[in-house]
Amino acid sequence: MLWWLPSIEYPPSQEGFWAPVTSTLNWCEEDYYATTYAAEIVNTVTNLLFIYLAYKGIISCRNHGHDTIFLITFVGYFLVGSGSFLFHTTLKYPMQLVDELSMIYTTCLMCYATFSYSRSRLYAFSLALGLVSLSIFITLYYHYLQDPAFHQNAYALLTIVVVFRSVYVMEVSLRSSLSKREDEHKLQRRRSMTADEREISRSEGSRDAEILKSMWWMIGCGLSIFLGGFAIWNLDNEYCSTLRMWRREIGLPWGVLLEGHGWWHLMTGIGAYFYITWGIWLRHCLNGRQEEYTLMWPRRFSSLPEIVRSGKPTRAWKGLDLKKGQ
Repeated sequence: MLWWLPSIEYPPSQEGFWAPVTSTLNWCEEDYYATTYAAEIVNTVTNLLFIYLAYKGIISCRNHGHDTIFLITFVGYFLVGSGSFLFHTTLKYPMQLVDELSMIYTTCLMCYATFSYSRSRLYAFSLALGLVSLSIFITLYYHYLQDPAFHQNAYALLTIVVVFRSVYVMEVSLRSSLSKREDEHKLQRRRSMTADEREISRSEGSRDAEILKSMWWMIGCGLSIFLGGFAIWNLDNEYCSTLRMWRREIGLPWGVLLEGHGWWHLMTGIGAYFYITWGIWLRHCLNGRQEEYTLMWPRRFSSLPEIVRSGKPTRAWKGLDLKKGQ
C-alpha cells in the first residue's frame, strides 16, 4: 500500500515512563511506539490546538470586553485541552477524569450562558445551582460506574440541548428583536431624514439579514466539522485493527494521518471554538450592540471567526458594518 512513499517503519511498542495503564479507555493509537514519555503521541500533540484556541479566545474576551461567562467558558475549554493532553500522555485514570469531566463542566457553562440570558437573578441562581448539582451527580455516578458510555451519552445530551436552545434563541428572539427594532427605526426616520440617513436606511434591511446569514454560516461550519470529527472517531473505534495494519504498511510519518482520534481532537476543537464564538456574537446582537462589535471572518473555509470591538457607538439608525467572508 502506497509503497512509493518514502517512509520509515513503525517502531515496536515499549515500556512507558507512565506505565502501567490505569485508564478505563485505551484508544486505537498504539502505546509508547514513538517515545517512552507519551503513551499516545498523536493523541497528545493534537490537543495543542485546543490549548491554542482556548488562549486565543481568552485573549479576545479580555481585549474586546465580551461577557465574563464566555471568558470562563474559554478557561474551561483550556482545561479540556490540557486534561486531554495529560490523559493521552499518561493513560492514567485520574487524568482521564480531568479530560472527560472538564468536557461536562464546560458544556454546563455554555448551558448557563444560553438559558440564563435576560432572566431574573433568582432564575439564574436556581439554574446555576441545578447545573452544579447535575455536574456533581455526573461526576460521582461516572466514577462509580466507570463506564465511558455514560459520559459520552451525558456529554452528547448536554451538547444537543445547548445547541438547539441557542438556535431557538437566535431564530425566535433575535430575528423578532431585529425586526421589531427595524420597524421602530423606520417610524422614527419617516419624520425627517437627511440624504445620508436615507442611504443608511436602504442598507439596514440587508444588514439584519446578513447578521443572521453569518450566524447560520458559523453554525453550519462548526457543526459540520464537529460531526465530521465524531464520524471519524467512530470509524477509528470500529475498524481499529484494520487501521493499525494499514499504518504499519504505510509507515511513518504517513501513518499518523490514519489516527482517527487525533482527527477527533482537531475537528471537535475547531467546532467547539466556532460554537463559543457564535455564542459571543449572538449575545452582543441580543443586547443590541451590533455596531460596537464586528464579526471578523475573512475566509469562510480557511480562517477562524472572531468577534472584535469595532469602536463604533451604538445608534438607533446607523447600519452595521459586517465583515463578510469571501
